[in-house]
Amino acid sequence: MPTNLEISRSAERRPLADVAADMGIGAHLVEPYGSTVAKLSLDAVGELADRPPARYVVVTSITPTPLGEGKTTTTVGLGQGFSQLGKRAVVALRQPSMGPTFGIKGGAAGGGYSQVVPMEAMNLHLTGDLHAVTSAHNLLAALLDNHLHKGNALGIDPFSITWRRVLDVNDRELRRIVTGLGGRQDGVPRETGFDITAASEVMAVLALATSLRDLRRRLGRIVVAYDRAGDPVTAEQLKAAGALCVQLREALKPNLLQSVEQTPVLVHCGPFGNIAHGNSSVLADLIGIRCGDYLVTEAGFGADMGAERFFNIKCRASGLVPDAAVVVVTVRALKTHSGRYRVVAGKPLPEAMLRESPEDVYAGAANLRRQLANVRAHGVTPVVAVNAFPGDFDSEHRAILDIAAEEGVRAAVSTHVAHGGKGAAELADVVATACEEPGEFAFLYPEDLPLADKIDLVARRLYGADGIELSPLARRQLDAYTRCGFGDLPVCIAKTHLSLSDDPTRKGAPTGWRLPVREVRASVGAGFVYPVCGEMRTMPGLSSHPAAEQIDIDEAGEVVGLA
Repeated sequence: MPTNLEISRSAERRPLADVAADMGIGAHLVEPYGSTVAKLSLDAVGELADRPPARYVVVTSITPTPLGEGKTTTTVGLGQGFSQLGKRAVVALRQPSMGPTFGIKGGAAGGGYSQVVPMEAMNLHLTGDLHAVTSAHNLLAALLDNHLHKGNALGIDPFSITWRRVLDVNDRELRRIVTGLGGRQDGVPRETGFDITAASEVMAVLALATSLRDLRRRLGRIVVAYDRAGDPVTAEQLKAAGALCVQLREALKPNLLQSVEQTPVLVHCGPFGNIAHGNSSVLADLIGIRCGDYLVTEAGFGADMGAERFFNIKCRASGLVPDAAVVVVTVRALKTHSGRYRVVAGKPLPEAMLRESPEDVYAGAANLRRQLANVRAHGVTPVVAVNAFPGDFDSEHRAILDIAAEEGVRAAVSTHVAHGGKGAAELADVVATACEEPGEFAFLYPEDLPLADKIDLVARRLYGADGIELSPLARRQLDAYTRCGFGDLPVCIAKTHLSLSDDPTRKGAPTGWRLPVREVRASVGAGFVYPVCGEMRTMPGLSSHPAAEQIDIDEAGEVVGLA
């Protein structure tokens, strides 16, 4: 099979004006960025509002291995699969961060014959949205430090500052730094650090904003520190929100691309999946939902994380209601959840794991059952998508289909990576049937439930924990956030994505444990509070041989090495 990059370059592309026209979007709403990418005017939201909404499908997964289980390829493949049924579909995805692109992944545009094209544009800069987020975030940091330098009229407690800087590069050296060293004119010395741009609250704000005015309001609500009385200090108080909004005005517009089979793909925003909601933008969905028969979007990580946040955070912001949820599963992931094998990113799979063993698949079924229950807890109909790999055995696929049948869930084996839309046609047919099933979508908790009770409910209901253990610091922080008026916000639990628990080594569906909450942070502009469970790295490091070592330009001036 050709490489992803070869497939991308050989794909026949339609002019994006024609792609948009098929979506019912007029040329006056399309803003070209070269010949392969365009932005869509926000006026599209209002102009399309009277059209009937498409069926809304979210793609999630079981708890993944470090290699990922193919949610992006399944999302793109499903969109292409609907075309095989004569249906019009729009796909909505997050924008890849260049940190992982130059780190381990080497690219994040899907794969094989289920990918977004052009691969180079998708992974490298696109329309500069991530750079706009980086710039806006760091402008706020500069204005904050300047305020301290110029006398600190707001009485900010320097030890309470929560606003760090960001960069879209994996650079562990910047995790903890000291700024302001030198003379009096060089600033106020203090300890701080850098996060990766995807972890910026500005990114989360951009992804959840419903309009330019909403973006401006959310930016103003961002809390950067607390004063000596313990009251929050916001970007609005620093007179920074207007300038931030100006920097993000173009970035707020969703990007339009296409798949290798010319399915429309909206690529917009990429909030960090561990500490933020891990979903593409609300605005992309508000446009895409009026442009076809189906809107297929992806939520980061397993259903306990990305889908839970899709339901309880993104759907609260957008007002949209999902019709079905696709839970992606692979043979290798279920074998990992059997507890018999260990999968490490960048290393080959254990040889014994490659042998035919439906028994190993059954042994890991508890995780799939739990994630299906997590979808159903929100009143949404789940569908199991078996993402087929070349080394799988038919008996192992049948085992997964049997597990789904035992749970009363529709399922299909999909070969979209190898065969594109044709390989996902059966999955699309099953999803279409599921979308017609009456649903009773409901948030997991009401807004007025106390923050600690929201955390406890998610831990018990979705993770299978016996409850939570709040550290003294976490208790003080929850009390302070409630006092500051943040108690009605939803929670976004920051934990490992490699386990239902807080421990990445615990596979399957662990029981008999409690979720430890080390601290709690507030993303008030984005509109959620995030409890931190375990060590969360918001600035990744590079591996011994990062993907950047393989990425280059050939003699013809073409990019090589993207995976």
